[in-house]
Amino acid sequence: MPLFQNATFFTTVNHIKDLPDTAAEVAFVGRSNAGKSSALNTLANRTRLAFVSKTPGRTQHINFFKLDTGGEDYLVDLPGYGYAEVPEAIRTHWVELLGRYLQTRESLIGLLMIMDSRHPLKDLDVRMLNFFRVTNRPVHILLSKADKLSRQDQQKTLAAVRHALDDYPGVSVQLFSSSKKTGVAEVEAVVSAWFADRQPPHDDVLLDEEPDRDE
Repeated sequence: MPLFQNATFFTTVNHIKDLPDTAAEVAFVGRSNAGKSSALNTLANRTRLAFVSKTPGRTQHINFFKLDTGGEDYLVDLPGYGYAEVPEAIRTHWVELLGRYLQTRESLIGLLMIMDSRHPLKDLDVRMLNFFRVTNRPVHILLSKADKLSRQDQQKTLAAVRHALDDYPGVSVQLFSSSKKTGVAEVEAVVSAWFADRQPPHDDVLLDEEPDRDE
């Protein structure tokens, strides 16, 4: 069964202190209106798992979606960064919440960054990459709305973004389209590998070690 197929809404939080205990989680982040919620819905094969709006800034909290992996694994939808028609006090709260989550969340094993393929690597995107880079966790970029580009322009954009990311060894990139449902399998493969490669808990007992026995 696809990794995202049976994702279900779990909880929403607006303060770091309210974050739930999880074994591992992968977060979605991107500029406001880059297609983040649409990408999440497409990956989960659902129409309204994440709310989609034409108004930037509608995702105002951190939303958790539980994966059907048999463990405590989650997808996390983060507030969009950049333009949003909200009061400055709320915008400031979002920035602080997002920053603290990205740099301090121990169970966060990777980041899916959504960028509009027609406008990739804007200043805020680069700032976010640099901000997250210190965690040494992987980032996979989805160049969304790729169907709005010709095939030739898709490949040019993909090559240009890859070249721009030469100094970011932990960052990979692909084309993605929610409306055409293209690129889903590639995202599945990347995120599945992240979950498979996560570090085991420190208190795990090594199975190949024999217990001490009294002679």
